[in-house]
Amino acid sequence: MRLTLHVWRQASGSPSGRFERYDMPDADEHMSFLEMLDVLNNRLIEQGKDPIAFEHDCREGICGSCGMVINGRPHGPVQRVTACQLHMRSFKDGDDIWLEPWRARAFPVLKDLVVDRSAFDRIIQAGGYISIRTGAAPDANAVPIPKRDADSAMDAAACIGCGACVAACPNGSAMLFTAAKISHLGLLPQGQPERFSRVLDMVGTMDEEGFGSCTNHGSCEAACPKGISLDFIARLNRDLIRATLGKGMEVEAPAGGAG
Repeated sequence: MRLTLHVWRQASGSPSGRFERYDMPDADEHMSFLEMLDVLNNRLIEQGKDPIAFEHDCREGICGSCGMVINGRPHGPVQRVTACQLHMRSFKDGDDIWLEPWRARAFPVLKDLVVDRSAFDRIIQAGGYISIRTGAAPDANAVPIPKRDADSAMDAAACIGCGACVAACPNGSAMLFTAAKISHLGLLPQGQPERFSRVLDMVGTMDEEGFGSCTNHGSCEAACPKGISLDFIARLNRDLIRATLGKGMEVEAPAGGAG
């Protein structure tokens, strides 16, 4: 395959950057997208040029490190796939491919396609944990949990924190990420003691980090490689209203009605 890449290049600490063009005359359709970038970087190094900086780790679609915008879409043109699991057969011979970093005020560019996503870490630190002493791990069936709640908690916990939701949102909102992290704890009995203080702390930190507001565009769900549902944002908003009004501070059992 012959491809033309237009890659955003931005030096570390630079306030601005630019697109640079690279020709890939022999991309293999069986390569992953990151393998294609590896080949390009090897050629740039051989030419004495600075390789393209991009993040990666597991390359198995489960760590969220590989986030980049490909032809205007976070993680590329295939739904429910991270950039590392995207293959070149998803493109056509002669295609132009445009690569950009996540575009959000809360994700400053560090270099080229790499952004600082530590704002997500600070949201988690604000309340994405259970602080009660739980002791040793209990037997699997020691605490009965309705299947609906258990399934919903697992769906929320599937979030890998890649930031695609923020990059896709026209407002740069982190509501889907924050809602997923709040919901997977708030749906379980162990998460009930801090359910409402958690939502106040995590939403407050999200706002302090400079993320935009949610206006229900739905682009976050469409871009999420794990298909996290907008329903979790609705659940976050319900808990936030109750916590703000002081009507949710008494712990309720989640059975059949944690949402």
